[in-house]
Amino acid sequence: MTMEYHNPVLLKETVDGLNIKPDGVYVDVTFGGGGHSREIMSRLGPNGKLFGFDQDLDALENVIKDERFVLINENFRYIKRFLRFHGIKEVDGILADLGVSSHQFDVAERGFSTRFEAGLDMRMNQNSELSAYHVVNEYDEANLRRVFLDYGELKNAPAIARTILEAREDGPIKTTDDLKFVLSRFLPAHISNKILAQMYQAIRIEVNQEMDVLKEFLSQSLEILKPEGRLSVISYHSLEDRLVKRFMKNGLFEGEPERDFYGNFSVPFKLVGKLIVPSNEEIKINNRARSAKLRIAEKK
Repeated sequence: MTMEYHNPVLLKETVDGLNIKPDGVYVDVTFGGGGHSREIMSRLGPNGKLFGFDQDLDALENVIKDERFVLINENFRYIKRFLRFHGIKEVDGILADLGVSSHQFDVAERGFSTRFEAGLDMRMNQNSELSAYHVVNEYDEANLRRVFLDYGELKNAPAIARTILEAREDGPIKTTDDLKFVLSRFLPAHISNKILAQMYQAIRIEVNQEMDVLKEFLSQSLEILKPEGRLSVISYHSLEDRLVKRFMKNGLFEGEPERDFYGNFSVPFKLVGKLIVPSNEEIKINNRARSAKLRIAEKK
């Protein structure tokens, strides 16, 4: 079931980046179909340990039956809390493959894909109260404008927000096709898929609080990584990648790090190698890998 669920992106490169120790403790915070986790497990010895996180109930079907593995059905923004619950205060490496899994895109009723008609959902955690329906139908103009500008990077966000508000006067916008119809004037034929993807991305990020979650996760990863522990992160759009790049560079999301007595910047990570992107061969096999960017850092 694993490969049907999700074809792991940059599999070897991402796990290589963790520099696996056979008796180490590792965390895959985006378990999904378990592709990356199985590769980590193949490199662990009998005393090694792997914890997986995934808030999606569907991911539970892919659990690895091995006493060295524990799957935690929670959002990885709570990584520190739930690792401590299992008696783990420090780990040797953390892997994160950000973004939506192939499975979530391919199940029409989840509402993630621009290809299918579905209810406005887009929740990675199916128990979450906030859905795309609430964002589209209940947010005021200022918040809709913020969502499309900040998370979709759409310059015409004010016009998009006003158009949604005007359409809501005739009744709720219930499905993805309803939303496409309402916003059709912003979707010129030659770039309609690109613009629609940006719109969906904006709503999805808001529904799942993805940027806040990423910040919380990165901050906690610094706390729980051992010295020389590795952080291996794949991002899929510029908003994520900028955050990851900046945090790995200086341990901050904004501002500059403090200088030491000698005037040198004090930073918590050492970058490992350069930015890694998928090969043309991998993109041919898995088109969703085309925008992936892998960054690796080691805690000092």
